[in-house]
Amino acid sequence: MGALAVSMTCHATEADDAHRWDVTRNALFQNRPLETPPENWLQLEVPVRAEDAAIVPVTLRVQMTQTPSLYVQRLYLLVDKNPSPIAAVFRFTPDSGRADIETRIRLEEYSNVRAVAETSDGHLYMVTRFVKASGGCSAPAGKDLEAALANVGRMKLRLDGGAAKLNTPSGVQLMVSHPNLSGMAMDQVTRLYVPAYFVRQIQVTYAGIPVMTADVDFSISENPSFHFYFTPRQPGELVAEVVDTKDQRYHQGLSVTPVAGTN
Repeated sequence: MGALAVSMTCHATEADDAHRWDVTRNALFQNRPLETPPENWLQLEVPVRAEDAAIVPVTLRVQMTQTPSLYVQRLYLLVDKNPSPIAAVFRFTPDSGRADIETRIRLEEYSNVRAVAETSDGHLYMVTRFVKASGGCSAPAGKDLEAALANVGRMKLRLDGGAAKLNTPSGVQLMVSHPNLSGMAMDQVTRLYVPAYFVRQIQVTYAGIPVMTADVDFSISENPSFHFYFTPRQPGELVAEVVDTKDQRYHQGLSVTPVAGTN
């Protein structure tokens, strides 16, 4: 009887997990098929067991150059068992050069993490990895909250190697000072839950042309950091705008004079 009860509980849990994913899938993609990509075409790099559930490194790579005729227009980063499973939706253009993203996320439970790439010709490709980590969404802020709030909105843009190459996908790091409060962490002094307060949207342009935008939520770790690409075709300004859940807007610009590179 005990073994049967355990078995029934396991099946119920698996059914619940499958239901969670079905809800997310239907909300985002309806009846569109999710295809298995060609080998290594879409890569999702995450640790099997995270050292810190509040800061789990994630890398999404697509082995395809962005061109006007065919490009990845969206990358979805999904965490099945997080309270908000849609961690981020990244949007790209041909001027992105590459549809690659590196960031850090929180995991509240052991969960499947999924990357879905949507191409401009309408195909959806998905890869899935299972990550062992728990308690990341309900963990308290890593630093003194008052100090973290005092620095909200400070941003840095940093080019890989200190320079960008003309007509070549060039890497850049965007770092945002923000506590990204989930609303699930308890203040250890007051014993009250700290209200949610997090970055919700990012827009990056170069010379006035969009290169990366993102809708994100509290599944992204404190002090959000994103590594991505853009293709400079002339000197210009790289501009990042960040909007949080209080509708506060923060801007950071970086003048870029690309050096000669290879096509």
